[in-house]
Amino acid sequence: MEGREGEEEYINQEQTDEYNADAYAELKSFLDKNKEKVFYGRQLEVIHENKYFHWVTNRALRLLVAEGYILSEKRALKWGGTITIYWHKSFRYFKREAAKLIKIVEEYSDDSITSELGYHGELLVNEAFSRFQYLTRGRNLNQFKEKKWPDSNHNLDFVFEKDNISYGIEVKNTLGYIDKEEFHLKIRLCHYLDIIPVFVVRMLPKNWIIDLIKAGGYALLLKYQLYPPYFKSLAKKAREELELPIDSPRTLLDGTIQRFDNWHKKHVN
Repeated sequence: MEGREGEEEYINQEQTDEYNADAYAELKSFLDKNKEKVFYGRQLEVIHENKYFHWVTNRALRLLVAEGYILSEKRALKWGGTITIYWHKSFRYFKREAAKLIKIVEEYSDDSITSELGYHGELLVNEAFSRFQYLTRGRNLNQFKEKKWPDSNHNLDFVFEKDNISYGIEVKNTLGYIDKEEFHLKIRLCHYLDIIPVFVVRMLPKNWIIDLIKAGGYALLLKYQLYPPYFKSLAKKAREELELPIDSPRTLLDGTIQRFDNWHKKHVN
């Protein structure tokens, strides 16, 4: 569940010292204001993502730990994963809050739930694009018309088509970013198949969005991780107690797909 070191190094080379210093100062201030709370890494990354890349927040966290300003501990989850929890150095009786945090994380990150979230995200996307008259030309494919992607076993979640324009759709219903290498591979896959790459995701780093735009593609950001309605109470708990952007709508709003459809019309006209 933790961030990937390779991603962080990829971006840190591009960041200014001032940007990293701002993230450090803001995170330090945030933890000063929440001295009797326990957080985990991904949670803090998401809370601060409007201003800082996930790995920049993670780097600031590790610096604060190295300085002894905050404390950390790696915890095993019952399903086999691990997370790193963080708390202010002045919080002596952190164990109860830590246990409460771990219980919620174990609930929403259980394998049976995370696999359901991926499927649910694809259902919502398929239904929403269909409402806007996009035709489904294929699912889970790496072959389109006369071409087949030769370099790996990766595929695309969907190929949608409208007005004779074809889009390769990749859906990621996760709190974290899509893997960087997978992101760029899916763009190359779409280009090989002569279709336009589209990522329907909760969030992407701004510089990746720029890369995608340069590649002729589009990022449809949902901002929320989407739970099925029957997980509504769990979604509410994670949203209210952990401040995570999690919701449980029955469908994607028309306005969400309208953003993409407006972009599509520019290609038609």
